[in-house]
Amino acid sequence: MPALTRRRFLGLAALNTAAAFGLTSISAATARAATAAPLPDYSPAIVIGTGYGAAATALRLGEAGVSTLMLEMGQLWNEPGPDGKVFCQMLNPDQRSMWFKNRTQAPLASFLWLDIANHDIKPYAGVLDRVNFGDMSVYLGRGVGGGSLVNGAMAVTPKRSYFEEILPRVDADEMYGKYFPRANTGLGMNQIDPQWFETCKSYQFARVSRKAAQKAGFSTTFVPSVYDFEYLKQEEAGTVPRSALASEVIYGNNYGKRSLDKTYLAAALGTGHVTIQTMHEVREIIQQPDGTYTLAVREIDVLGNVLSTKHVSTKYLFLGAGSLGSTELLLRARETGRLPALPEAVGQGWGTNGNVMLGRANHIWDTTGSLQSGMPALGIDNWNDPVHPVFAEIAPVPAGLETWVSLYLAITKNPERGHFTYDPVTDSAKLQWTSAQGQPSIDAAKSLFDKINSANTTIYRYDLFGDTRPFENRFTYHPLGGLVLGQATDDYGRVKGYRNLYVTDGSLIPGSTGVNPFVTITALAERNIERVLAEDVVR
Repeated sequence: MPALTRRRFLGLAALNTAAAFGLTSISAATARAATAAPLPDYSPAIVIGTGYGAAATALRLGEAGVSTLMLEMGQLWNEPGPDGKVFCQMLNPDQRSMWFKNRTQAPLASFLWLDIANHDIKPYAGVLDRVNFGDMSVYLGRGVGGGSLVNGAMAVTPKRSYFEEILPRVDADEMYGKYFPRANTGLGMNQIDPQWFETCKSYQFARVSRKAAQKAGFSTTFVPSVYDFEYLKQEEAGTVPRSALASEVIYGNNYGKRSLDKTYLAAALGTGHVTIQTMHEVREIIQQPDGTYTLAVREIDVLGNVLSTKHVSTKYLFLGAGSLGSTELLLRARETGRLPALPEAVGQGWGTNGNVMLGRANHIWDTTGSLQSGMPALGIDNWNDPVHPVFAEIAPVPAGLETWVSLYLAITKNPERGHFTYDPVTDSAKLQWTSAQGQPSIDAAKSLFDKINSANTTIYRYDLFGDTRPFENRFTYHPLGGLVLGQATDDYGRVKGYRNLYVTDGSLIPGSTGVNPFVTITALAERNIERVLAEDVVR
């Protein structure tokens, strides 16, 4: 864990005070007063969102003494519900699970063709959203910390050769020598104990998949994590409350995970220069004659009621609302004439990171175990395949019973890209992506797992995705692109055509990283904000 510095300690205190008093305004000042501050009319810097890029940007602005306001459309997840837990269980979800849905929408749609994973719920400002665009759906985290609240914590640095391929204008020596290490330190990355891994019950499922991969001639690799593996050891020993071993994954982890509210955001708040306003959604960006930006911000409550629409202005505006959120804001601004000089590249270059989910049926003697860690720790690394490169997470099926299923989230090198268009009727961005564009990902995953099945005389599972398809590529956990670095922006995230307007999230990356992307997003944000502070921000 990043050292519990005084700054991070103060930030955690601010978060705890906000939770205790039900505040939607979080800062060192509100922690001292235990009262919420109103949304100001002006802030020198505004960061939209609280995900990876936004959190890194806000921390460095705060450290530089720049008064910074973060606007988050979700809530602060720091207050226990009726069951005494902040987050609900995955196997028995309630309204805390999803963002204004009537029913949960889990990635595994069925088991033995029965929809046992999903439950009816009341619409509420839950922690996980699934945005559906016809042939593609996108999973997003909602709340202070964004995707860090709901992901599998796999903190993977991409292969240097592939990073140089996707972002050739970014200095790889700087990234791998400075910014990736900085990001991993700030995120609290740690490694699993290999000896413990070999004997523990909670990764039996991963060892079974490793054996199958090795029999087919494929290697596996441990992957770093921002889940505390020492805490996980204690979970299995029964000395601490369980989280990763209590089937907590997609709807949040109550313990163990080093989500952004415990790392970057806590440190940002601890600078005394950063404030987070929750339940505030930015809907519109307007540039004033003096070059400042005015935001139209909609405040809602946890039931979805619109409480007010407010306006706040800033000199320096950073978009960190994610691939969907940031792209929609700029696309809307261009198409409605608010920011007409935005380039045609806005809305282009979107990809799924080549995500494909699949399951294999194991032999009856290859039990995966009823106790499975919700945090993956191992992957099949076949990225050097010249035709079908794949990095496949060995994913858990934490159902609390033996399933004989090996599940994988394959990350493939898919060159297909989607784009967004603006729909004036719904005032929203619409993703243009067809199922045919996902076929290269399926082909790559099939090439790998056909060989694994052949070597082990096993078959695919056909009952996991609501029909009889063995491969599920109609959703992604890793949306990337829409405001690609060097196209919609310059090489440091400055939006072309406008001064003091920046992008600082996964929309900068052109559709693919080859691994789980959040370390790359964080490191890129660290690089960009360092240059912006040095050259643009007047203090």
